[in-house]
Amino acid sequence: MEKEKVSTEQKQEKSSLYKLGIGLLILSLSMWLIPIITPFTPLPTKVKAVTITVSIIIAEVMFWIGALLVGKEVAAKFKSYLNPKKWRKNSELQRREKYSKSD
Repeated sequence: MEKEKVSTEQKQEKSSLYKLGIGLLILSLSMWLIPIITPFTPLPTKVKAVTITVSIIIAEVMFWIGALLVGKEVAAKFKSYLNPKKWRKNSELQRREKYSKSD
């Protein structure tokens, strides 16, 4: 009975850490919008430079902490989704599957 409680608690803890890791991965992705938007703000140049640098560093740290929490495989899969080279390959594969199913 105690083993069941322990395993249930471990699963709940793991799932909450997993969710936190996924959240950090997504938040790190959104942090990359700051360097894109910052040059168009009316801030002084020094402030823009510091803001861009700090946001990139924070985004990377958040990504790697999230990767540690979710695991190597999930982080690699998430990173592969962000690779623009694979976007074209995936769309071509989907197009081929669509045409092969319609035949």
